[in-house]
Amino acid sequence: MAPKVLISDRLSDAAVQIFKDRGIEVDFEPDLGKDKDKLAEVIGQYDGLAIRSATRVTPTILKNAPNLKIIGRAGIGTDNIDKEAASKQGVIVMNTPYGNMITTAEHAIAMMFAVARQIPEASASTHAGKWEKSKFMGTELTGKTLGVIGAGNIGGIVCDRARGLKMKVIAFDPFLGQEKADKMGVEKVELEELLKRADFITLHVPKTEQTANMITAERIAMMKPGVRIINCARGGLVDEEALAAALKSGHVAGAAFDVFAQEPATENALFNLPNVVVTPHLGAATSEAQENVALQVAEQMANYLLTGAVENALNMPSVTAEEAKIMGPWIKLADHLGSFTGQMTDEPIKAINILYDGTVAEMNLDALNCAVIAGIMKRANPDVNMVSAPVVAKERGIQISTTNQDKSGTFDGYIKITVVTDKRERSVAGTVFSDGKPRFIQIKGINIDAEIGENMLYTTNVDVPGIIGLLGNTMGKNGVNIANFTLGRNAVGGEAIALLYVDEPVPSDVLKTLEGTGQFTQVKPLAFDIG
Repeated sequence: MAPKVLISDRLSDAAVQIFKDRGIEVDFEPDLGKDKDKLAEVIGQYDGLAIRSATRVTPTILKNAPNLKIIGRAGIGTDNIDKEAASKQGVIVMNTPYGNMITTAEHAIAMMFAVARQIPEASASTHAGKWEKSKFMGTELTGKTLGVIGAGNIGGIVCDRARGLKMKVIAFDPFLGQEKADKMGVEKVELEELLKRADFITLHVPKTEQTANMITAERIAMMKPGVRIINCARGGLVDEEALAAALKSGHVAGAAFDVFAQEPATENALFNLPNVVVTPHLGAATSEAQENVALQVAEQMANYLLTGAVENALNMPSVTAEEAKIMGPWIKLADHLGSFTGQMTDEPIKAINILYDGTVAEMNLDALNCAVIAGIMKRANPDVNMVSAPVVAKERGIQISTTNQDKSGTFDGYIKITVVTDKRERSVAGTVFSDGKPRFIQIKGINIDAEIGENMLYTTNVDVPGIIGLLGNTMGKNGVNIANFTLGRNAVGGEAIALLYVDEPVPSDVLKTLEGTGQFTQVKPLAFDIG
């Protein structure tokens, strides 16, 4: 059955057509996002939800969406999506951070010009029939120092445009390396130095716990007199009351804001101040940007629903279409390894240690980690997936550690996971053969070569003659067909294991028969999602 997507906000016809061309069933209801009750009523039918800013995805909406796999936001901001609730439910949340980069950067530059030359006020005055030429004395941008807070995608474009205007650009960004700063032609500085030196300050950071209200009254006091501040990033980065006071005192010469702490903003401390330019969140409001993000979100959602590729996700590691093709068998192996240890472990798990060896160590380990954790968590919660599993593990206080190393053995690459509880450690390793099929290659340090089937039986025993016959005869007498039989031991007369791949689940009375022989220290039925 083809995946089904709901578009509940206004996207272009071309975006709708992308879904149709890819064989995805799509319902285009551009005003549905405004009706939360109706949305909650119908959302259960859909695998994907494409939105802009009008639709609010709340826990109630998600609770009514048991089939939902992905939410795509055409744009950068995802404040209208409860990402924690989505993650717990295993729903991927993705946005389109690149479709409106240029548009937003250009708006920041335009706002800088507007506040430097008092363009809105001068325009209003001239429209009113006045000719107040001497009243609107501006300042040049050429030769001034621009402080850019956040030199990522949009901030980087602002830096480039500002250098073209012959401004001196200084930038604060904890993730900006010196080599990248040199390549961008900007001076990398700490925040305090930027505040003291800049003639203009523009913000280009997301709103997080670290950046919320980052421009406080104290930091405004550190700025040079006559500074001008531009915010086209996110509302709530600047203490608006403190900035209004600084504008009234003259310490700050002007401000240009496109975003506000509370939106829609019908009242604000910055409104009606003569040295402030404000716009209603227009950063991405160009026809080009709106088309770009609509097409981008449609492509991203279609790629995920059809190929498993994850692009620009906010709650799961990204996996490109190319990676998805190569990593598919390894992700399945990671899930199987996790599932094995999850089914074998009855005590609370304290830690999960994951080792990647050889070729697999060069892959997208974040995605593989999610698959391992999901496999382990499924026993406790069958609905868990790669998105929700890390959230569940974190809530339970499980420590996750990852090690990657160069090829160290017979196989070109393998994954080994060790689950730690208060009572024991349990480990299992596996690889992917050239046929693309995952295999178990080691259990409890004992080397094996076991094909993985939907239904399996795992036993442990002391290495003595007759175990193979006992298992085979018991299965045969009870009509259980064995597709594959794998054995291993750590030493002659030592501990031995058997892993049987059977055509159907082993009946409980057969398990009791085996346990009653007294030959086995453990008899455990296993089930795997071969899919």
